Amino acid sequence: MNFRLLLLTIFLLFGFGWQLSSAQGTQVFRLGEGMVRIAEPGQLADTLAVWGDVSNSGRYIVPRGTTPHELISYARGITRTGIGTGGGDQVQLDWSKRRVEINISTFNKQTGIETVERFTYRFNEPYPTALRTYQLRNDQIITVEVKRSATILDYVRFVAPITTFIASTYFLIERLSD
Repeated sequence: MNFRLLLLTIFLLFGFGWQLSSAQGTQVFRLGEGMVRIAEPGQLADTLAVWGDVSNSGRYIVPRGTTPHELISYARGITRTGIGTGGGDQVQLDWSKRRVEINISTFNKQTGIETVERFTYRFNEPYPTALRTYQLRNDQIITVEVKRSATILDYVRFVAPITTFIASTYFLIERLSD
């Protein structure tokens, strides 16, 4: 009986130890909610924040010398519309009228000054060379915003609630005065 118990204990210890070692191997990439490790352990790395119209915003630990387009790729790319992931008008997009604004914010601890470098391009234009060669540095914040021109539907969505409120108020006041 004791031999079986000893065998079971050894089996559980080896099995549990194997599970721990395989779990540690997968934690290289996902450290927690909003923190993603791309750089390998022991590799020189920078920690950057990506916010805005990307599919997976958060903090990234990336290899030194990462460029903005690589970082956006790590964040699973730019969202389709720039209004979040769930929009009703996503199918009717004209990408030639959309433009992307990428802001790279750097805080200087010695001077206390925050500087922002802005890059803007349209989807039907070549990717900016300055962005392709830009080397990101530790503790920078990268914001991505997809901008578009207002459509007639946007104006209707803005004016309709105001018109409804004014008409409802008018009819309510008229009804109460009778």
